[in-house]
Amino acid sequence: MVDAHRTFVIVGGGLAGAKAAETLRAEGFTGRVILVGDERDHPYERPPLSKGFLTGKEERDSVFVHETGWYAQADIELHLGQTVVSIDRAARSVRLGEGTVVHYDKLLLATGAEPRRLDIPGTDLAGVHHLRRLAHADRLRGVLAALGRDNGHLLIAGAGWIGLEVAAAARGYGAEVTVVEPEATPLHQVIGPELGQVFAELHRERGVRFHFGARLTEITGQDGMVLAVRTDDGEEHPAHEVLAAIGAAPRTGLAEAAGLALADRAHGGGIAVDASLRTSDPDIYAAGDVAAAQHPLIGARLRVEHWANALNGGPAAARAMLGQAVTYDRVPYFFSDQYDLGMEYSGWAPPGSYDQVVLRGDVGRREFIAFWLSGGRVLAGMNVNVWDVTESVQQLIRSRAQVDVQALGDPSVPLAELHG
Repeated sequence: MVDAHRTFVIVGGGLAGAKAAETLRAEGFTGRVILVGDERDHPYERPPLSKGFLTGKEERDSVFVHETGWYAQADIELHLGQTVVSIDRAARSVRLGEGTVVHYDKLLLATGAEPRRLDIPGTDLAGVHHLRRLAHADRLRGVLAALGRDNGHLLIAGAGWIGLEVAAAARGYGAEVTVVEPEATPLHQVIGPELGQVFAELHRERGVRFHFGARLTEITGQDGMVLAVRTDDGEEHPAHEVLAAIGAAPRTGLAEAAGLALADRAHGGGIAVDASLRTSDPDIYAAGDVAAAQHPLIGARLRVEHWANALNGGPAAARAMLGQAVTYDRVPYFFSDQYDLGMEYSGWAPPGSYDQVVLRGDVGRREFIAFWLSGGRVLAGMNVNVWDVTESVQQLIRSRAQVDVQALGDPSVPLAELHG
């Protein structure tokens, strides 16, 4: 039986929100749990949108966090296709777009992020796409299949993870692909030029064309359809469809209007939360892509946009809402699949934070682990087509100990020996 005297409201129908709701019930919370999502689909996971579902290897139903009937069985009140338009912190209530006012005892903001938009002429053409939501992936999957059948050309703005994964999917359908990227290599801001070149060669071998050091200035078209893309170095690239994969911005409008503290936009923005994922209001928490958490291990405020952060952050916030002692100090983690390359990345090593990159294994065969170090300490590790090492890599990061660099690069030395 639900105890109507306590109500927890979750704003955001993604993985973080769904796992928070699940955790509240698993931890024995008997009050009302209300989950509000602005999409009509039930909560789903986002990695398949640029991986298995987009490539056609996974069915649509595989993306959902829970079976449809689970929410009713768990007494989770779903408000799908609804937006929360305001928070009244004094009254501890939220107002939905259709006018309903809902009281909360605790509130979780898991509003996620939205794709950044190209600010150039031509973005209103029918062939310009973004990839963030299931509806986007539904549409793009059909587009890639059609491009493959018709020998069509996809131009991707941005050589980050989404851009590269879509490039791989598009080549799998047989589409022609050009990627325009302002940096000198793919993934420059994430793994640096040392490893970015590995991914450039991976895609070139599959026929992807890169145009580095340039930005889009205009998308030209006729009768609403894309014909070509122009870049700021004077080049023109043929295209039938365009994907803007230039990053995502945290959806902080609701929190900002409510007067909650936000993180510095220069460092990724987001809703500022402490190590227990509590905002500047003790009754409001934030998790997932929108949360910029003070990370105890790394000693910095981080906003992490990856699947594992939503998977683990939602439950951590739920436990904190229940009054449990929570310190959210998970090592940031994400993964990618492109063609026959699979990788996992653990840690945090932005440009300028490291002074050495150590490679362990065979880079030429793309079977290796890369480590980013500062002062002999491992900040991050990326295993490429090498498996069952994530735990050891994360233990190296957590130890904060100086390592023997020569042994770190020697595949014959077990990683477990390096972190004790």
